[in-house]
Amino acid sequence: MGLNLPIPVATIGLLIASNVFMTVAWYGHLKYKSAPLLTVIFVSWMIAFFEYTMQVPANRIGHGYFSAAQLKTIQEVISLSVFAIFSWVYLGERLTWQHGVGFGFICLGAWFVFHDWG
Repeated sequence: MGLNLPIPVATIGLLIASNVFMTVAWYGHLKYKSAPLLTVIFVSWMIAFFEYTMQVPANRIGHGYFSAAQLKTIQEVISLSVFAIFSWVYLGERLTWQHGVGFGFICLGAWFVFHDWG
């Protein structure tokens, strides 16, 4: 029994989930700086496996509906959004107005990628 979700919903949902796993794989260890580096690398690779099990299908499902450039743009905006929440909630880092402006410019760039200039 499969879910017949619209392509954008399936693609973006999988990209969000994959980015949560990748953010944890890349940055979760920063709270455990006393852990041996090889252990951290191994654990990060195990977490990243689950990221790939969602990222690859997301791109496969979404390509054709979205161009490759649009898929990458969606992924980057999601990645920054997930990272901003993660760094604030998990790492306890403050988000400043500079972060907001920088992320805003990236979103503006995404608008250019998706805008039909035709």
